[in-house]
Amino acid sequence: MMSTKIRNIAISVFAAAWLILFNYESLRFNYLNPIAGRELPKFKFLFPPAGWIMFYQVDETEGTAEVYGIKGDRPEFIDPHRIFNNHWIGYDNIRRNVMVSVLYPFYAESFCRYLKRRFPEYDKFAVMQVLYPSNIQYPGRRIMRPFYEC
Repeated sequence: MMSTKIRNIAISVFAAAWLILFNYESLRFNYLNPIAGRELPKFKFLFPPAGWIMFYQVDETEGTAEVYGIKGDRPEFIDPHRIFNNHWIGYDNIRRNVMVSVLYPFYAESFCRYLKRRFPEYDKFAVMQVLYPSNIQYPGRRIMRPFYEC
């Protein structure tokens, strides 16, 4: 059985190595490649499937979609995690704004069929476009407009 001291040292070495590799990969393309004057090796196996795109060009404006199920004349917000119910560990498509994809006109018909199959308790659905014009100047301000109905 491994002693507590050896186990703690092993965990610390692993954490330090991972942090060094994480920072190397974060800085490799924009900073280290120009300094080295060549393409440095990439370590693909440690990092999320979306890569570093989630940290690229963070803007103060934002847009997404919201779906409302309508029973009679009463709209109900449908949680996006119920719409795109996936069980990825540590990978949240909703936080990475998969909902914006339903705003493309060529997905509307198939998305409506999917909603009717997934949520038969609703009579119809309204897909709304939600814009956050400036998260810095107007935090929390939302502009909503109907995009299409099913």
